[in-house]
Amino acid sequence: MGPEALAQVLRPLAIQTHPDLLVGLQTSDDAAVYRLAPGLAIVQTVDFFTPIVDDPWTYGAIAAANSMSDVYAMGGDVLMALNVAAFPDNLSPSLITGIFAGASAKVAEAGAVIAGGHTVVDAEPKFGLSVTGRIDPERIMTKAAARPGDVLVLGKPIGTGVISTALKREICDPDDLAVAVASMLKLNRSAADALRAVPSVRACTDVTGFGLLGHASEMAERSAVKLVIEAESVPLLPGALRYATHGAIPGGLGRNRRYFQEHGRISIASGVDAALATLLFDPQTSGGLLAAVPAADLPRLLEESAARDAGFAPIGRVVEGEGIDVVR
Repeated sequence: MGPEALAQVLRPLAIQTHPDLLVGLQTSDDAAVYRLAPGLAIVQTVDFFTPIVDDPWTYGAIAAANSMSDVYAMGGDVLMALNVAAFPDNLSPSLITGIFAGASAKVAEAGAVIAGGHTVVDAEPKFGLSVTGRIDPERIMTKAAARPGDVLVLGKPIGTGVISTALKREICDPDDLAVAVASMLKLNRSAADALRAVPSVRACTDVTGFGLLGHASEMAERSAVKLVIEAESVPLLPGALRYATHGAIPGGLGRNRRYFQEHGRISIASGVDAALATLLFDPQTSGGLLAAVPAADLPRLLEESAARDAGFAPIGRVVEGEGIDVVR
């Protein structure tokens, strides 16, 4: 669902609370956290989507990496997962096996296991995972913990939405697609490890369907701060800017822009390239982690990132105020 439709659905619902529910709907975070005992909590999330690539194994693996990302964004470790699947009844069993195999391999790479799942018949294929992880209740990272003086860092380049749209339109360069697929297949485990190595880092989210500015808007709102994002510092996937310039725009991008530019108080400076500004709303699949790092600890975080090949790059800063300013 787009952000506006989702907000309308959730608005009338009462938010449930419990003394051991440490993170629920209140902060719009990436996953729920429930305390089991002192020093131990579980992290729970679920995510699934329609095919983004043609190869079944790759689709399953990307879907698994995307689903597990929510646990990593909270600072947790993945323990186990369950398949969530919907397939047409005339789809070849070998294709479904390939999807399951890709997911299983990616979950194994995370040091976890797929323990079962549920399937239904649907005209359009859909696949993802329900993921359970563990976390120290004292080390939870949330969208609500960014503070003025922090530096914003992003762990993966953006552009998967426009590249997948270019693929559907048969205008995507195979080399560009290969780089985008490699990015989507990369687990955010190393990025989470780098963040956890710097105890002062407490604010994080992953960049997925709402795009960079959508998820950044949630961080700004929940933390009661303003984010300043330097557009030209945001890493882009090869070809993404070109495809955006040529109009390979996914439908979700327009929904993100319409909703968050109004409700997220996003101001884009006149000097920012129009196609680049568009990309900042691009819905991502298995995107990177966006974190707010105290400025004094940025050098250490970048060292930890380099040691783990986590890919973090500074893209802006946190200041007093509200909303988002996008500058060159």
